[in-house]
Amino acid sequence: MAAEAGASARGGVEGATTRAGFVALVGRPNVGKSTLVNRLVETKVGIVSDKPQTTRRELRGVVTGDGWQMVLCDLPGFQRPRDILTERMQARVERSLADSDVVLFIVSAAEPIGAGDRFIAEAVRAAQKPTVAAVNKIDAVDRETTALALLEVEKLGLPGEIFPVSAKTGENVAALRDHLVTLLPEGPFLYPPEVRSDLPPELAFAELVREQVLLRTREEVPHAVEVEVSEIEQRDDGSLVVHADIWCETESQKGILIGRGGRMIKAIGSAARREMSLLAGTTVHLDLRVRVRKRWRKDESLVERLGIG
Repeated sequence: MAAEAGASARGGVEGATTRAGFVALVGRPNVGKSTLVNRLVETKVGIVSDKPQTTRRELRGVVTGDGWQMVLCDLPGFQRPRDILTERMQARVERSLADSDVVLFIVSAAEPIGAGDRFIAEAVRAAQKPTVAAVNKIDAVDRETTALALLEVEKLGLPGEIFPVSAKTGENVAALRDHLVTLLPEGPFLYPPEVRSDLPPELAFAELVREQVLLRTREEVPHAVEVEVSEIEQRDDGSLVVHADIWCETESQKGILIGRGGRMIKAIGSAARREMSLLAGTTVHLDLRVRVRKRWRKDESLVERLGIG
């Protein structure tokens, strides 16, 4: 994975030993992986919602400290492949797990340990990497429930420490971070110290649009939607014009996304544009369309073009 990272920078005191490496975050869908990455990086790297399959791509957040750099790989949740989309997502998870330096296994304190957690734990053990477990969402449960969750994770037989954390409030996240740093291999920084994410602007903007779709739609629509940014133009005044397509699978889904009198697409566009402007540090104008491609999740060429897997 280090070969994919691009330019390196030594960082820290000249001649001093530095630590740097990739930490793969694994867990069932919706256990809070993206929220934890955003908390550790202290900026928005991955979109967040209460819908499964929120994370479809491997997103990297970069945290740099005094003499160390940690590249957090926010992976899609482990799942049984059902189509080209989920097949590529799962293959990406397995490759990143094998290539990582450290594995951070995450469960939710608000849900009982299930077959999915045990399946992931088995894959983590097989990877034979330094491992840390985090019981997330302790802000949503009482102390007794947290204690029981910690015991259940211990029974999974993973090597390494277990940390109760709240990615939402930040409770105990610093202690988790400090422990992860001790497990990083010695080596030069993988990214310049000022970098927070390696996500290209086109994908970052597309994800911000998809986040607004996830927040505003229900039932089958969130899973049937992907967003593609086709062009980013820079105007003379420094502002950006972003041209984006929301892909869905049926005309009825298109109708929901547009909404009565165009209200839904206007709400999605307005909220996404605000997030884009914050990310870009300049005014963003968003040209947003809704397009239909039947069974796009089974279309390998489109899934490839969308940068998934």
